[in-house]
Amino acid sequence: MNRNWGLYILFLGLILVVVGIIIYFFHDKLGWIGRLPGDIRVERPGFRLYIPIATMLLASVVLSVVLWLIRRMG
Repeated sequence: MNRNWGLYILFLGLILVVVGIIIYFFHDKLGWIGRLPGDIRVERPGFRLYIPIATMLLASVVLSVVLWLIRRMG
């Protein structure tokens, strides 16, 4: 294992800490996550179905851009 792997893991850890801090302090402002148009939500007595299609597409695009930027820098 080379030194770059250690830097990648460190960078990923820092990103997770920053995301955790943002969610902890701004959770009331992030209520739109999971309620995007395209997210399927069915709630009935005794039954709840939630399929976050649009939220997962958004997360996938953001993660792809972040990984692309990391590869460009390295």
